[in-house]
Amino acid sequence: MIPLNIFAYIIPGTDAHLSEYIAPRDARVAFMTGFTGSAGTAVVTRTKAAMWTDSRYWVQAERQMDCNWELEKDVSISSIAEWLIAEVPPGGKIGFDPFLFSLKTQESYMINLESSNRTMASIPLNLVDEVWKERPPIPTYQPEPLPNRVIKRTWQMKVEHIRNQMRDNPYEPTALLLSALDETAWLFNLRGNDIPYNPFFYSYTLLTMDEIWLFIHETRMTDLLKTYLNTSCNGPLCVKLKDYNSVQDELKTFVAQPLVKVWIGTEYTNYALYEVITPQDKLMTSSYSPVLTTKAVKDDTEQRILRDAHVRDAVAVIQLLMWLEKAVPEGKETEMTAAAYVDKCRSKQKDNRGPSFETISASGPNAALAHYSPTADTTRKLTVDEMYLVDSGGQYLDGTTDITRTVHWGTPTAMQKEAFTRVLMGNIEISRTIFPSGTRGANMEMLGRRALWEVGLNYGHGTGHGVGNYFGVHEWPVGFQTNNIPFREGMFTSIEPGYYKENDFGIRIEDVAVIVPIITKYGHNYLTFDTVSLVPYDRKLIDTSLLSSVQLQWLDKYYETIRKVMGPELDKQGLSEEKKWMLLHTEPFAETESSASLSSSSLTLIALAIALLHII
Repeated sequence: MIPLNIFAYIIPGTDAHLSEYIAPRDARVAFMTGFTGSAGTAVVTRTKAAMWTDSRYWVQAERQMDCNWELEKDVSISSIAEWLIAEVPPGGKIGFDPFLFSLKTQESYMINLESSNRTMASIPLNLVDEVWKERPPIPTYQPEPLPNRVIKRTWQMKVEHIRNQMRDNPYEPTALLLSALDETAWLFNLRGNDIPYNPFFYSYTLLTMDEIWLFIHETRMTDLLKTYLNTSCNGPLCVKLKDYNSVQDELKTFVAQPLVKVWIGTEYTNYALYEVITPQDKLMTSSYSPVLTTKAVKDDTEQRILRDAHVRDAVAVIQLLMWLEKAVPEGKETEMTAAAYVDKCRSKQKDNRGPSFETISASGPNAALAHYSPTADTTRKLTVDEMYLVDSGGQYLDGTTDITRTVHWGTPTAMQKEAFTRVLMGNIEISRTIFPSGTRGANMEMLGRRALWEVGLNYGHGTGHGVGNYFGVHEWPVGFQTNNIPFREGMFTSIEPGYYKENDFGIRIEDVAVIVPIITKYGHNYLTFDTVSLVPYDRKLIDTSLLSSVQLQWLDKYYETIRKVMGPELDKQGLSEEKKWMLLHTEPFAETESSASLSSSSLTLIALAIALLHII
């Protein structure tokens, strides 16, 4: 820092593609601080070091960081800027790696430091990498094409579809730069293994009307890949392979040509590439590229196979819950053994490619940490006296899954039961909602919280995120946040309200649903959600007296679907015990409730009759 004349250096917790999940070689915050959570920003000055993260990770950060680091319980750039103003002398420079900053991040720092007499300095050499002598190398895994049975559109068809969107755009872009890793993976129907739990490979793509440039590491340029991508020819559907590290220089040379206009999605383009697209009349921006918005809507093949993946995945979760129901009372199982068991069950399912994220297996107070995963030091024994939350998912050639269930093997408290039921009510209220096509998820997100709000409860995470076909488990830009795109038919999203009582228990109910058309009495072009996660909820945690008749009917219809779909699948896999367990846990609620209601009414009539006899 001293030779560069900077007084502070910012270390974001991302990579050059602004990925949510990153490879070990990009885990610079973890290397510097010891903190391994998925969200954090570190800052080093000449005398101090601090790390910012959100409420999901405060306890984890305090456990993992030593006394060299200050924990700042905030994630806003304004908070980091205030700290920097206090620690950096007037006139001082603050360094950052432009490849790790988004456009919005860089702009936000500039705005917050604008009148402070402190300036941001773009440093092309990453300082963490300079001191990280044992930084993991670039993975050697070769990208592979998806099998034909799981795709409807070839990469050539996708390229032409995106080019048509470029032609139709009134701003007339001549090129499209793809920076997010899932953009290139989707466009070429390729999958890799550079990022844990995510089938991506380091890459960029520059697409014009008559050329395709794919930037990957030279070690990946195999004969198989060259043949698949038609690299030996010259034409609009022939791919030119270029070295990954040359992207900034190649883009700068390309932009220097006359009559060029490059379209970028600002959410995933790093500042290093953005700043070489000059002057501004050579730049066209949108929040998301046309690849991401197109990928968000699944075609009929993608919808069918993604549903199939969730059916096989549900088998593994049913196996886990049935096993725990028997094993936990014996007192031998832990959070870690439960996580290992569900991963093992998934590995036996057709086309499984491993978990889609590190399993969240949490009991008692650990479950109050929304994104806790057990380690050898933190794992707890599972007991019948505590609630247990398991959030897990799988990667399959035909789809990505994500599901959360919360259970109790003993007697839950009245508060636990009410909280669980209200979380379930939120899940049901969103799932059964009918809405016009084009409605934003943010406009219905409160439906997942309303039952909790009514008694003064809430949760501190998002209500849902997109899910795709063998991609990252959090697939943007679909979901319930303000920066997500409007819902359309064919999108898949999770629905996952929760509640977390500090140092006591945690509850989350997460299902994945596909958006489907629905016929209404008067209107047209209306949509609703069809749940594709097919695992029953814990019956003993549901207080049916809190549910409306409509909610009970929805629940029974959902259980009827589980029976209809999962019964044949369990039969096909020869899992008779699992089928018995499933049938037991999906018995209808409304029938029981109406029977109870009938019995109560009958008793009332009998009492009235007896009273009349006494009067007579």
